[in-house]
Amino acid sequence: METTKTLSTINLNVTRGDNPVFQGLSFDLSPGKLLKLIGPNGSGKSTLLKTLCGFIEPHSGDILSGDISVLGDSMWISENLCYLGHKNALKREFTVLENIEFWARLWGNEDKINRSIDQMAIGYLSDTPVRYLSSGQLRRTALARSFCHGADIWLFDEPTVGLDDQGLDLLTNAMSGHLDRGGMIICATHVDLGIADKRIRTLNLADFSVSSGSLAERW
Repeated sequence: METTKTLSTINLNVTRGDNPVFQGLSFDLSPGKLLKLIGPNGSGKSTLLKTLCGFIEPHSGDILSGDISVLGDSMWISENLCYLGHKNALKREFTVLENIEFWARLWGNEDKINRSIDQMAIGYLSDTPVRYLSSGQLRRTALARSFCHGADIWLFDEPTVGLDDQGLDLLTNAMSGHLDRGGMIICATHVDLGIADKRIRTLNLADFSVSSGSLAERW
């Protein structure tokens, strides 16, 4: 991974229907850094992640990689962003291994399968159909399949949900390794991720509500 470009939003305004979600949201995220999104329900954490990966079109503003606009650029998004939402996106009738193999082959990264399984310590579940997994095991499997993507930028929405202490430690190690390699992470969570303070900053989406006016975060 050899990315030197920042990921930025410029005066981003997003509405859902006729209702504004947030406005004037600007930030710069550098390689090796993690942006932690917090805020009350409805403040726009999930909406921001979906906007970055092209699922939601902003009312105005821009998204940049370096100094190039990537807003709505499906090719750039598919190559550079890995999104994990609330849903695990796993086929219940497939085993853990079959699910991870499916995604790794789709992304052309079969060489990442074993390492991803090891990162979340789910090798013992490889032959288990997903329908028999606990919520924590499901989340570990979803994270492992995400690690097969190879994208520079991870967009994770509440990735710790269902994880026990061991699972959280494994996620922390995986995130730290990704940052070590120059990757970037934007993560919606209120949980302490165990990432070094110098690598992480917190962005409260409530600060960008209509009543709060326009703010900018630079890092």
